[in-house]
Amino acid sequence: MEKQNQPNYKLIYSDIIEKKFPHKKAECEKLLGKKILSAMDIMELNKRIFGTKNQDAKKINQKLRSYNETDIMRILDYQKNHRMNNVQVAEHFGLSRNTMTKWRRIF
Repeated sequence: MEKQNQPNYKLIYSDIIEKKFPHKKAECEKLLGKKILSAMDIMELNKRIFGTKNQDAKKINQKLRSYNETDIMRILDYQKNHRMNNVQVAEHFGLSRNTMTKWRRIF
């Protein structure tokens, strides 16, 4: 199986923290210490560094996200463990209800 070319998020976020937000280094150290960053980890780092944005920016950024099977399974496990319906999980992770329904059907 060929490995997809993917940005080195650890290096990118480390540089951002080092240059622009050195006061947030301790807050993000645990996530940056992971061997592999999942899409959920990247979203969490983004939220910790830049804070929450307005709704329009969230919608635009959501269109650019992609999830691998591991990330999808984590989201579905989160749903199961917290006994949430598709609407609640979609709202929590910034997804559409249709995406959640599709993932539930596939997995």
